[in-house]
Amino acid sequence: MIANSILAHQGGWDEILIIIGPIAAIVGIVALVRRRLHREAEETEADVASPTGGGALPS
Repeated sequence: MIANSILAHQGGWDEILIIIGPIAAIVGIVALVRRRLHREAEETEADVASPTGGGALPS
């Protein structure tokens, strides 16, 4: 009986985790997607700047 009452109410921290957990997961996924998009944009800009892919600018 005591174990049930302890699990039933944890002082609010468990409710906070229910809210913060999914928010943290979404923020993490958005950060990964943004990082990947920035990396792909930089690679695309580098490919446009040097069509040979050598990285050197023509003189």
